[in-house]
Amino acid sequence: MLRAINTFGFVGLMRPAPGTWGSLGAVLLGWAIEHWLGFLPLVAAFVAVTALGFYTVGAALKDRPGEDPSEIVIDEVAGQWLALLFPAMGFWMRDVPMVWPGAVAAFVLFRLFDIWKPWLVGRADRRHDAAGVMLDDLWAGLFAGVCTVILAGLYHGVMMR
Repeated sequence: MLRAINTFGFVGLMRPAPGTWGSLGAVLLGWAIEHWLGFLPLVAAFVAVTALGFYTVGAALKDRPGEDPSEIVIDEVAGQWLALLFPAMGFWMRDVPMVWPGAVAAFVLFRLFDIWKPWLVGRADRRHDAAGVMLDDLWAGLFAGVCTVILAGLYHGVMMR
């Protein structure tokens, strides 16, 4: 059960780039949750997967201290859903379902920050514990979400002229 959770239903076993597959699966599932159930269920899913991720990653790393196994992608899910919350909140405030460009922007920006690992993302990544595994993706998700909002604002500012 622990392996199924940490690999996001065994998506983390896909090669190459299990993190990208995990992020893609997360953005698709997150978009579906938001589209059919709404913004607040996506928030609840994010909180649940983040809490579960800290617990299950910690349990998985007990036998492998200092590692960040590539098959563990529950951290990618948490980070991707955090990034997705930003455009989803914008659409929720307008009382309309999120459209795909917001989800695509959140995905692309999350992958960029997760691979590039700037500033706090890199600091968290240098930790060799469950918090480091989870926090680097949560920081990447936060940065991606903020950038998604900034880009949407710029786009709408230019289009409204």
